[in-house]
Amino acid sequence: MPSIITVATRGKSLTDITNAVKEALAASHLQNGVVQLFIQHTSASLIVQENADPDVRRDLIDHFDRLAPEGGDYAHSAEGPDDMPAHIKTALTATSLAIPVANGALMLGIWQGIYVFEHRRAGHQRRVVVSFLKEA
Repeated sequence: MPSIITVATRGKSLTDITNAVKEALAASHLQNGVVQLFIQHTSASLIVQENADPDVRRDLIDHFDRLAPEGGDYAHSAEGPDDMPAHIKTALTATSLAIPVANGALMLGIWQGIYVFEHRRAGHQRRVVVSFLKEA
């Protein structure tokens, strides 16, 4: 049965959810297989990224703001000037991730963490569905 992780974001930011995923994994008792994550939103995304230097996260936010700036010539503007750029950023990243599990542990690299990438200016409550696929 999938579980839900609710993430309170702080506006444009990367929120580390690695520990929440590890807790869900431990509760599942999965030893070998895959953790599947899916974010139920179109203006935030999921990424695996460096977890050591916060400058990496700041640079990612800045780079994506240059790729899809607010104030662009977008037809969709009903939800504010940051909404369409957020949709573009989500389309360029991922709404789902699959992470291998071995011996009950996420097979992340030493400097990797799992993040919700909030693309809107204001903070939101984001829902991430966590599913577990057992190795056959």
